[in-house]
Amino acid sequence: MNAYSFVQHLHSGFRYIVMVLFIYTILMALLGWLGNRPYTNGNRLSNLFAMISAHTQLLIGIVLYFLSPLVAFNSTTMKDPVTRYFTVEHWVMMIVAIALITVGHSKSKKLVLPEAKHKTIALFYGIALLIIIGALAAGKISILK
Repeated sequence: MNAYSFVQHLHSGFRYIVMVLFIYTILMALLGWLGNRPYTNGNRLSNLFAMISAHTQLLIGIVLYFLSPLVAFNSTTMKDPVTRYFTVEHWVMMIVAIALITVGHSKSKKLVLPEAKHKTIALFYGIALLIIIGALAAGKISILK
C-alpha cells in the first residue's frame, strides 16, 4: 500500500466519523432549540468535536489532494467531469462548508441565551452538512457520467 492509497482510505473512512458527529450535533442542537433545553457542556463538546473532526478531515484531504494522480492542471482538466470534480469542485465546496462550521461555532460561543446557541449551531452546521452532502452527491454524479 502506497502513501496515496493509505491517505485515500483514511480520508474515505474518516468521513463516517465526521458524518455521525455532525448528525448527532445537529439533532442535539435542534432538540435544544425547539425544546428550549439548556445549553450543556455536552452540547459544547459535541459542537467542538464535530468542528475538530471536520478540520481534521480537511487536513487529510489537503494531503490527499497533493498526493493524488487525479489532480492535474492542464487544458483538459475542466473538460473531464471527474478530474474537474477532484481538482476544483470538491475542495471548494468543502472549504465553504468548513468555513460555515467554524463561523457557526464561533458565533455560538459568543451568545448567552441557550436557545440562541442551539439555533446558531443547528443553522450553520445544518447548512454545512447540506453542502457536504451536495458535494458528495455531485462527485457520485460526475463519476457515473
